[in-house]
Amino acid sequence: MDRAFAGGSAGGAGICRPGFAGNRAPSAKKNDLKLWQVKTWCIPPTANADFVYHMEDVLRVYQLPYDHRAPVVCMDEASKQLIGEVTAPLPLRAGRVTCEDYEYERKGVCNQFMCCEPLRGWRHVRVTARRTKRDWAECIRELVNVHYPQATRIRLVLDHLNTHTGASLYETFPPKEARRLLDRLEFHYTPKHASWLNMAEIEIGVLQSQCLDRRLDNADWLRSEIRAWEERRNKRQVKIHWSFTIAVARHKLKKLYPVIDNSKPPL
Repeated sequence: MDRAFAGGSAGGAGICRPGFAGNRAPSAKKNDLKLWQVKTWCIPPTANADFVYHMEDVLRVYQLPYDHRAPVVCMDEASKQLIGEVTAPLPLRAGRVTCEDYEYERKGVCNQFMCCEPLRGWRHVRVTARRTKRDWAECIRELVNVHYPQATRIRLVLDHLNTHTGASLYETFPPKEARRLLDRLEFHYTPKHASWLNMAEIEIGVLQSQCLDRRLDNADWLRSEIRAWEERRNKRQVKIHWSFTIAVARHKLKKLYPVIDNSKPPL
């Protein structure tokens, strides 16, 4: 098509006619949709009885009064990338913050098993090289034998992971030992897509912001820093004040509950 005929002079830049913005339609408004942006979110199901069952089960446990013989313990996992320096950082001095080079060296990954008892203000972190069924089973045995030897039953809140089952204990220990540990445990699983109901996630977030928001290049250093953080926080007996109850859930998350049709007679 000839440029002059299309609305521009043959040898120069085209001039738009009044009322038109470039190639847009007359009086067109700016498009507020940003098609290139995608937000990752944990989307819960709607009208899902299984979700509601597990949610209310966990919330019911959170509402129980404190009982040292049957404590409520929350457990979760997190990984930490070990990062080493390629160039020594410039130290902190008056008028200048510590300067790290943008280049770094990956040193592997460590796993952290976080156990916390919100009502007592206690937490413990076990650092392992991996997160296998055996690692989880060893963490459970430490929880039962070392941290709660006098408890008759431990109410354990945890997420739906493939390692978080009694089968992991049977794959790690002899049947008699696995059964002994299971007889001391009472599992309460958070719903799928709702790990935010696990209070151990709150502790992991605090650990990350107060202790692990920097470069650590080996597992021993990581354990040392976590141990110091853990001792300080346990000495202060920092508790988690949970206000999300079953009554609040039934009001705010009403769309997650199945709708019961009472018009149909029972079979």
